[in-house]
Amino acid sequence: MPKLALIDAQSKREIPELLDMEKEFTYIFETYYKKVFNFVYYRVNQYYTAEDLTSQIFEKVMIKINTYDETKSPFEVWLFAIARNTVNDYFRNLQNRKFLPIDSIKNLISKKKTPEDIVEIAETNDELLKALSILDERERSIVALKFGAGLKNVEISKVLGLTENNVGVILFRTMKKLKKELERMG
Repeated sequence: MPKLALIDAQSKREIPELLDMEKEFTYIFETYYKKVFNFVYYRVNQYYTAEDLTSQIFEKVMIKINTYDETKSPFEVWLFAIARNTVNDYFRNLQNRKFLPIDSIKNLISKKKTPEDIVEIAETNDELLKALSILDERERSIVALKFGAGLKNVEISKVLGLTENNVGVILFRTMKKLKKELERMG
């Protein structure tokens, strides 16, 4: 009987800690879910795969949260390093190892469009997908982090281990390459 009382007392002490951890993780999830999902979706171009990978990412974050060291990097950089590694693992496990182009920005499209607008947007998205297929993995990652996750160049540089200037130059050249490809196609 005394053991039961000891276990209950210990459990009562752990409950507030678990509630605090749950609140912290809820905050992290609500704050970063959309950014992480967009980044993953831009990379894999499949809605349900992006959902699955995003769930895996947050599961890893929850498991590894105790390893995060704020003196090494900002939390967002740590989180997107996990996201990038998870996506890279996903592609590594595919047999053909072909990186798919970034999907169009469907989540950002207003819900009140006319049928003509929808057709025009779909055509533009198809052209964009074709143009994005000419990018290499690093260029797609930078575009996905910039426009999918909404990260700044400084944050992208920390996630990818590049200098901020290098990210800016690659992004500029990538946008120029995309523009040239879209003009060639159009």
